[in-house]
Formats: sequence, C-alpha cells, structure tokens
Amino acid sequence: MTLQAPKGLLPHIVLVGKRNVGKSSLLNALTQQDLSIVSDHPGTTTDPVEKTFELQPFGPVVFIDTAGLDDMGTLGQQRIERSKHRIDAADLILFVVDTPPSDKETLQLFNLFKTRPSSNLLLIFNKCEQIKAPSLLRSEWESMTSLTPLFVSCLTGAGIETLREVLVSSLESHRPLPLLLADLVTPPNLVVLVIPIDKEAPQGRLILPQVQALRELLDNDIASLVVNERELGYALTHNLKTQPALVVTDSQAFLKVVADVPLDVPLTSFSILLARQKGDLITYIKGAQFISQLKNGDKVLIAELCSHRPISEDIGRIKIPRWLRQHTGKDIVFEVASGKEIPQDLSGFSLIIQCGGCVANRALIQSRIQQANAVGVAITNYGLCIAYLHGILERSIQPFPEALHAYNHP
Repeated sequence: MTLQAPKGLLPHIVLVGKRNVGKSSLLNALTQQDLSIVSDHPGTTTDPVEKTFELQPFGPVVFIDTAGLDDMGTLGQQRIERSKHRIDAADLILFVVDTPPSDKETLQLFNLFKTRPSSNLLLIFNKCEQIKAPSLLRSEWESMTSLTPLFVSCLTGAGIETLREVLVSSLESHRPLPLLLADLVTPPNLVVLVIPIDKEAPQGRLILPQVQALRELLDNDIASLVVNERELGYALTHNLKTQPALVVTDSQAFLKVVADVPLDVPLTSFSILLARQKGDLITYIKGAQFISQLKNGDKVLIAELCSHRPISEDIGRIKIPRWLRQHTGKDIVFEVASGKEIPQDLSGFSLIIQCGGCVANRALIQSRIQQANAVGVAITNYGLCIAYLHGILERSIQPFPEALHAYNHP
C-alpha cells in the first residue's frame, strides 16, 4: 500500500479535545510538518484538517485535526458537530488534554468516547513540561478513565517519539479490510466485471470499486474480463469457452445483466461487495426487506458519501426514489445527505439507504450502522435496495451463504 492508496482503505487517526490543548501542535509534531495553523488564540482550527501521512514503519494513515469540542456560539456549535462527524470515521482517537481530571468539562467530553473500545482511544496529556507531579496526575487520570495517559510536550518534543511508537503498535492490531471479491474465486477461474459507460461514468477513468476489484483480481492471479452491459451477452456466449466463476455488475445494470447471465453463474454487484467489505451485509439485507413495510408519509434518508454534480438520472436523487415509489405505491418523503455528515438524530427516518461507501473508511460506515441500530431505524445500501426493488435480491446474494441463509430465515 502506498501513499496514493485511496483514503477509504487507510486507518483514520482523529485528534480531539478542548480548544487550545495543543491538538494542532501535536499533529505538527507527529508529522514533523506544519500541517495545521498553531496559535495561542482558542479556536484557531475551525474546519477539520485532513492529511495523508506515511507513519513509519506502519505505512500511510490519515490524520484528522478537529476544532475544539468546547467551541462557543452558533458557529462554534456547527464546528463541534463537524468534529463529531470526523470522530465517527476514527479508527483511532487521540483525546488530547492539558488539565487534571477534576476539570468537569474535560471529563464530560471524555464521556463522548468512553463507549468505544479502549484499544481505539489514547489519552494524551500535552504540555507535560508544566507538570510538577506527573505520577500523581497519571494516577488520577487512570482512576477516572481506566486509561493510562501518555505525557508529551510539543514545546520540548518530550514523549513525541514514544507516542509515535504507541501509534504504530496500536495500528498493527488494526484489522485490515476484508477482501472485496478475491476470496470468492480461486485461480485459474475467470471473473466478468460489467462496467456501464453512462452519463455518470467519469471520463477517462473508472470509479474506485471497479479499480479496486481489478487490482484485487490481478494481485490474486485471477483472470478478469471487463465488458459493458451491451457486450455481456455476446461475451458469455461467443468469447468464453467456459462459464465465469462470478459476474459482478454495477447495480444500475442489474436487470439487463440478470437477463444475460445463466442461473448457475453466481452474480452480484460492486455495491453489494462493498456492503460485505465495509458494512454489515445481513443488516443491509434486513433493511432492504423492510421496504415492504414502508407507509405513506415515511421519511427515507438517501446517504451518499461522495459529493458530485447530480445529473438528470442521478441514482440517489432520481432513480432510487422513483423505483421505491413505484414498488411500494406509497407517498414516501426523501431527504438526501451528501458528504461525510448525516443528521445526528436519525429517529425521524423509517429507512436509511447508504451508498456503497467506496470513498469512506470502514469505521465511518460502521458508525452509521450503529447510529441507525441505536434508534431502531432500518438501513440498507444502494445495491441491495436496487436488487430488492427489481425482485432479484436472492439471486444477487447467492455468492454469500450466510447472507442467503439470513434472507431465507428473516
């Protein structure tokens, strides 16, 4: 993995804490670069600063510096909300403090993270050059948080190298992403990738999940054939001596592809593969099945992570809402959230339809699933929703035995 690897495949390290505790200084000290503006004035960092950095000897990571969680005023509250959204994407949180645990405001902020696994949270005490009794302070923080603080000084450099070593050690246990599709096929079998070239296809390149699939197949010595949906039928009947082990399509071409692919050939979509890799395939299947329970006036959140210019037949804004209304016959209300931020309160929605999430890391997708589950809101993703609406959900999950079992035993 190189620095050019997509951010969605890299661990995200998020620095959080009150204003002026030294988050930006710590980021600069860790990277030995002036990535964030540093000032004695509280609230210098207003928007999250995101930077891909080679953390040796681990490899590339994404550092995210956030605004102080004690910011003030209307704009301050908006900055806090934006910081919280970045926390949702954290594989590792660096909670930076510069006060004893008797500071009630700091402890209240700590409570935002205490439900996370302790391995995902490091307590960093900055400005240690000002401490007269570090042992006592360490004991106080341990008793209040069950975490042992790491003492650092961005002014003198004390503890920075130790912190860097702890970061690497913590990330070594970071569970790598499951494979996208290479574990479903063994060489020398063939995989057919169906890639439509329509108005939404980026000129001169492929979208990320298509590139990721191709790279995985190459890395695992599995041959691939790339066609668009119009060429698929001819390729299967005239270009291949044997049937492919798997066909993967863009979800929008499902109906055309299903018509051309023999029933005994496994078939799925890029979006469904992403659901398995970054999301929760079984939860998403249950969310797709919930569509049959939608009622008039129910609100559905379309959550797309990449910001793009919508076209006349945009999948999230036009096609899925149209197919949902046609399938259910219900007057459904749709709301679109674009980018990394979704409403903090999801309880007003009946269903969330998440995009594939190719640009997001797994932690962010998992966080959204947890948020939905916490308030009892069904959640699915584009591929599974489209498969359900086209009546081919069971066919599209046949490559995944556990998911197929969940589908047949709701």
